[in-house]
Parts: sequence; structure tokens; C-alpha cells
Amino acid sequence: MNNLVIAYLGDAVYELYIRNYLINKGIAKVKELQQESIKYVSANAQRRIVEKLIDLNILTEEELDVFNRGRNASSHRSKSTDIITYKKATGFECVIGYLYNNDKERCNYILDYIVGNNLWEYVERMFSMKQILRQLEE
Repeated sequence: MNNLVIAYLGDAVYELYIRNYLINKGIAKVKELQQESIKYVSANAQRRIVEKLIDLNILTEEELDVFNRGRNASSHRSKSTDIITYKKATGFECVIGYLYNNDKERCNYILDYIVGNNLWEYVERMFSMKQILRQLEE
């Protein structure tokens, strides 16, 4: 299967997982669910999460290979983010799609790890730091 098709699947799996997570977390209003989910499924968030997974040596060599193939497969440029962020997010989605197709247990482990080890807090801190730095520059 084409790497971009696998990333497309991974995007859907990841977004469904996050939506379910947020609903189970107790968020009941659709507007709030949408606002919260964007924080977690944005390309910037996915880039930070995959970088942290790599730094923590959570991904296997095979998963890193899938990440690199997905990252390198994309030539499209997103209007909302830089090319490096876009490519890393695509690589992350490719890993999720690949695992969903080939090893659902491992896929669930990775997704549960992301949520269970507070990688969200790490991502939120990074976004907060960016906002503070922007304000200081102004």
C-alpha cells in the first residue's frame, strides 16, 4: 500500500482515538470536543509527539523505518504549517496506519502510551512556550 494511503488511514485512526479519549474524559459539548481535539491532532502536536516518542526510544526500528518512509513520501505543502512539521506529522500518521493494519495491539499500545504518559502535557507546554516567546518578541 502507498505510504500516503497508509498515512491517510493513520490520520483517521488517530483522530478517532483522540475523539473517543476526549469523550471518555468527560467533555460533553461538541464545540469543546472540537477545540480540544484540534490541539492533539494538529500537525504541530503530531510532530512534537513523534519527536518525543523517538527521543524516548519508544518506536522500534521497523516503526522508525515506516516513519521515515512516510515522512519522505510527501511532497505536498500545507498552508497552515512549515514543511518539516508537515512531513513529520505525515510520518507519524504513517506509523499509526501501518500499525493499525499490521499490529493493532502495538497500535493501541502506542496510542495508550501517548495519552497515559502525559505527552499531551508536554505538547501543551511546548505550545504555551511558543506563545510566551511570541509575546516577548512583540
